[in-house]
Formats: sequence, structure tokens, C-alpha cells
Amino acid sequence: MSKTIFHNDQTHWINLNSDNETELRALFEEYNLDDQILAYTLDKNERAHLDYDRSTNTLVLIFNVPNQTKIDNHYETIPMTFIITNQTLITITNKKNQYLYVHMKNMLARDSGLTLFEFLFSSLFYITDSFFPYIEEINSERVSVNNKLKQETTKKNLLYLSDLETGIVFLVSASKQNAVLLNQIKTHAIYKRLTEDEKEELDDALIEAKQLVEMTQLSSQILQQLSVSYNNVLNNNLNETIRILTVLSVLLTIPTIITGFFGMNVPLPLSDNPMAWIIIIAMSGIIWVTLSYVLKRIL
Repeated sequence: MSKTIFHNDQTHWINLNSDNETELRALFEEYNLDDQILAYTLDKNERAHLDYDRSTNTLVLIFNVPNQTKIDNHYETIPMTFIITNQTLITITNKKNQYLYVHMKNMLARDSGLTLFEFLFSSLFYITDSFFPYIEEINSERVSVNNKLKQETTKKNLLYLSDLETGIVFLVSASKQNAVLLNQIKTHAIYKRLTEDEKEELDDALIEAKQLVEMTQLSSQILQQLSVSYNNVLNNNLNETIRILTVLSVLLTIPTIITGFFGMNVPLPLSDNPMAWIIIIAMSGIIWVTLSYVLKRIL
């Protein structure tokens, strides 16, 4: 656990690792935080949302942050908890989002005069901004896999495209949830107590969040269109293969039928003709060519 004092020694920032559950419970008891907030904090799949306890004047924000490590070849997001009680900001991090604590610490080192909410909204702005490099990486990988698929539609490249689609779904969902949360702050009663500078910081974070939503949605739509296009290409290739096999199977039945007919052990036309096998082959060839022409016109 780390403690930092800023804003002319009026505001405290406490950061705690969620892996240390004993220390986490002790901190929650010290600040009179209920078990529901603790459950939010420990839930690795918690959705981004805002919660306010009027009796203790406690504001809880669960905000989606990018996971820097790929999971199953795609990026996902993880929740990070921000708790504001009186003049204290409590952040709960883990090893996957610890990098944000380092940035927040550097932010205070550059400007220790930030108010509690200026520090909070500046941190949310940075978190939102940190999504963009991952979107740009996905876009770059999309262009690369698209070029490969144009050359050769292989299973490996299609699975790579599928991984990109999966990753962008997580980012779209996370960005939408974050934007909704920031909008909720503007409609919350606590917004009226913010200073003009704090409101400006919130507006900046909200604008960035909306831009992120638009960018992730655009990337998602492009990936979906690519996926649909290559599915259509594969279906067309499959249909063409089936068509060719159908034509071949029909054509190959002609020699089989004719040779089978003349192979019966009964008196047949041409049975005494020494040129019978040539006549049969010629007959099969003529029928085969005629049927090929007909099937080509039909199919």
C-alpha cells in the first residue's frame, strides 16, 4: 500500500494491490466501506459503472482499462476501482494495471497542486487515451492479414482475422461502458459541487471517451465487413468445387454405363465386329463431348 498527500496537504491518495486481500479488508474497515464495494473491487469481470453511497458520501467508479498483455492472441480489458470518500482517493490496482499507478504517480510529481477531482478526471483521460495505441495496432494487423488473405485464403490467416474481431469486441464494449460512466457523472448530484476546472477536466475525458467509441466501432465494422467478404469468397469457392465435382461425376458415368452395357454376357450388337471396341470408344467420346457442352451451357 502506498500513500501520497497532494493539493497543499489537503488530499490523500491511497493505492492498494487487490492481491493483498487482508490489507484491503483492513483499509475498507478503516474508511467504513461496505462489503458490496469490496466485492466490486475483487470481481475481475465487473462492468464499468458508478455507485454512490449518500450516507457515507462515498463515490465508487469502476473503470475499464486496457490489459497490456494479449490473452489468446487478442487484447482484453480489466476493471480498475476508484473510491472517493471525503478528501481521500483510493485506487485498487493489480499486476495487470499497475502501469497506470506509475503514470498517476508521475502526474502528481509534475503537478502536486491538482485537486482530488482534477487528479481523478486527468487519470480517467489518460486511461481512455491509452486505448488508442491498441486500436491502431489492431488496424495495422488488420491491413496485414487482409493483404495475406488476398494472396492466399488460408486457415491460419482466417483464425488471425477472427482473433482481431474478438479483441475489438472487448474494446468496443469497454469504451462504451466508460463513456456511459462519464456521462453519468455529469448528470449526478456530485457534478454540481465541482469547480470549473474540474468540470473542464471531466469534459475533456468525456470527449476523448466518445472519440474512442467512434474509433472502436469503425474498426469493428471494418473487421466484420472483411469477415463477411471472405466468408462469401469461401462459400463461392466451395460452390465452384461442388459444381466441378458434380460435372465430373456425371461425365464419368457415361463410359461406365456404355462399357457395362457391352460387357454383359448376352448377344449384343457389334459383338462379332472386330472394330467394336473402337466404335464403343468413339460412341462414348461423342456422348461425353455432347454432354460436356450441354452441362457447360446449363451450369
